[in-house]
Amino acid sequence: MRLILAPMAGLSHEGLRRAVARFGGCDEYYTEMIQAGTLLCGGPFERYYMRAGPEPDRLVWQITGSKTEHMARAAAMLCGIGGKGIDINMGCCAPDIYRHGAGIAWMLKDPRETAVLIAAVRNAVSASGGGRLSVKIRLGREGFRDEEFFSFCDMLASEGVQVITLHPRTLKEKYRLPPRWEYVQRLAEFLRGRGCRTEVVLNGAVCSVSSLRAALSAAPDAAGVMIGREAVKRPWVFNELACSSMFESETKKAPPASIDVYETALAFLSDLEECQPREFFKTRSQRFFTYYCDNVLFAQHLRTELLNSASLEQVRERLACYFEQVPEDRFIPFS
Repeated sequence: MRLILAPMAGLSHEGLRRAVARFGGCDEYYTEMIQAGTLLCGGPFERYYMRAGPEPDRLVWQITGSKTEHMARAAAMLCGIGGKGIDINMGCCAPDIYRHGAGIAWMLKDPRETAVLIAAVRNAVSASGGGRLSVKIRLGREGFRDEEFFSFCDMLASEGVQVITLHPRTLKEKYRLPPRWEYVQRLAEFLRGRGCRTEVVLNGAVCSVSSLRAALSAAPDAAGVMIGREAVKRPWVFNELACSSMFESETKKAPPASIDVYETALAFLSDLEECQPREFFKTRSQRFFTYYCDNVLFAQHLRTELLNSASLEQVRERLACYFEQVPEDRFIPFS
């Protein structure tokens, strides 16, 4: 069973990965989705998306795009850096992504067109020295039919996809309804029945030991569990789950007695300055503290202060002021 950091736009950069690593890390880190076409154009910020730290051997590059040629070339470029392999984003349902033929749009196209994409990226990965090919998907559009969903996944496996991460919600459900974890189990059983070795990873709504237990009860054959927003809120969540004795994980580490919320935030800001361009400081900080502030009692107050800060220096000043005024919020017990 693997514990995996989810790909999240504006969040799953090296700064967040370092925060997770400080508490023992996780088995795999997925990058934020990398636009294949923009990467190939060699824009001024692309090198920051290509940072592989802090544990390059556990890194999975996630790519997105609407053109097969661009996706294959980007996969080859990223494989040359290292990492575990390439993941194709077929689950993003942001309108500006799927309306332009990327993300979940690949699930809605003629499956033969999507199969061509998979074959091209698979060949690019193989020619670049190997590595794993994975795909992250959802259940599909509203009113999807089981036979269409399983047929699509069968195509993925037959074209050489080794890992399918399933976020079991439809295009429009987002977070309004609980994920249908049972589809992870059904997919694992379906692929096994087809004689496929493709693994299935569960993604969605796992944020604690109790939710992990519920997820694995619904999908006991899941090869891993991917966690997104909860890892931003609590970068130590992987260590918490690994220490739960529910399964063995390479990330298991002696737990701390407590978490220093203030020092963890300051460390993230330092990493942000080192790992991201100045132009990204404000937005990356805002996205992080949108979730991280939930660790304190007066979360909405602190969140408003930090998200409206003009600079990272002002973020630091406001953090210091908050914990001077509410010192009991600085340390929280490790669950």
